[in-house]
Amino acid sequence: MRAPIRLLLGLCAGIALSQAACERRAPPEQTAAAPVAIGGPFHLVDQTGHPFTDRDLLGKPTAIFFGFTFCPEVCPTTLADMTRWLAALGPDGNRVNVVFVSIDPTRDTPAVLKQYLGNFDPRIRGLTGTEAEIATTAREYRIFYRKVPLPGGGYTMDHTAGVFLFDRTGKFAGVISYGGDPNRGVAPLRQLLKP
Repeated sequence: MRAPIRLLLGLCAGIALSQAACERRAPPEQTAAAPVAIGGPFHLVDQTGHPFTDRDLLGKPTAIFFGFTFCPEVCPTTLADMTRWLAALGPDGNRVNVVFVSIDPTRDTPAVLKQYLGNFDPRIRGLTGTEAEIATTAREYRIFYRKVPLPGGGYTMDHTAGVFLFDRTGKFAGVISYGGDPNRGVAPLRQLLKP
């Protein structure tokens, strides 16, 4: 599943960051011998300011990605890929939860998320919350993230890259790794949609 990183230019105009400043981290591995519990309860708000919890995801398969709106490459690329997957699924795309959770609650207010997600498929729901709520959610989903200061002030975020998949009952079903074929997520999502 691993492949060279694709570049998506123009979505984060004006942000001058080096590749090292927004490092991508591999998601946790899950093996038959030592399964990793991924996913759990959370209480956040969506891009319209309405409360949203893990229970709102039940009943449909879910694809969830953690990132931030000031991300220069990994996040806009992944969201563009998720937009492509939903289009490829056609009407079945309405039967999937597609979620973007911000790991930068200081800057990513609901209003900022709403504006940012306007560049992608409208079925992608953005979630944010307080720093404590995001930290709790990241722990439940085994997401690594940290603030990285930039020269001259400001900061970027280092974070786990990968789209986490869950079945309609909330059970972890795998990870779509970052990079490679932009259509790589269509088959796993189709599989999750099977009865």
